[in-house]
Amino acid sequence: MTDLVLSTVEPPLATVTLNRPERHNALVPELLSSLIGRTVDVAGLPDVRSVVLAANGRSFSTGGDVAAFHAHGHDLAGYASEIVGLLNEAMLTLMRIDQPVVAAVHGAVTGGSLGLVLAADLVVAAPTASFTPWYSVVGFAPDGGWSALLPDRIGRAHASTTLFHNSTITADQALEWGLVDEIAYDAAAGARAAAVALAGLKTRAVKRGLNADLESVASALERERQLFVEQVVTDEALAGIEAFLNRRRP
Repeated sequence: MTDLVLSTVEPPLATVTLNRPERHNALVPELLSSLIGRTVDVAGLPDVRSVVLAANGRSFSTGGDVAAFHAHGHDLAGYASEIVGLLNEAMLTLMRIDQPVVAAVHGAVTGGSLGLVLAADLVVAAPTASFTPWYSVVGFAPDGGWSALLPDRIGRAHASTTLFHNSTITADQALEWGLVDEIAYDAAAGARAAAVALAGLKTRAVKRGLNADLESVASALERERQLFVEQVVTDEALAGIEAFLNRRRP
């Protein structure tokens, strides 16, 4: 199997890259476990001072793989608990490492993969970047910080409208609302993210100060996991999975 997450180290910078491009980097347990491991590994190197989180392919990540949820219909609650739990762990790992994390985002970001963006300290987006929840269409409860973290980032009104109406947040809107910090109009998002990361080499103390209260974040994400598991086994969600995979509106 191709490595689902890659890492490269060019001191003082490390890059961790999602590498499931044929599935738009959709999240599965194996990818999330690899992301956690790669992140811990590069963060443990003494000569790594900053980390860039990037993705191969046309999309940054399209969230949980709905086909995988369907395939685990015999134990849907167990699978949901596992994957959302791993997503929460991946987010908290990115937040807990000493090095500042700069996300390089391009293409679609949907569902729980927003959590990887929210977990970064800075976000550089390509003009092609977009953010769409899909929960109200498929019938899932929000995960990846859509309900736990996003309202604090962009405001409750923007977050509520986006979630209830399944609206897409464009790159320009994301910049205006504070979801991303910069749009790379004149360069590839990855290259610009690397430049931003290198400019922030002496910011470990800043990150420790900003992330002083991660226990409350962990509690909020755990509540999302519990709600997700409760919702995913309802008739509404089961019908939504079938409709999504058959490319029709629930």
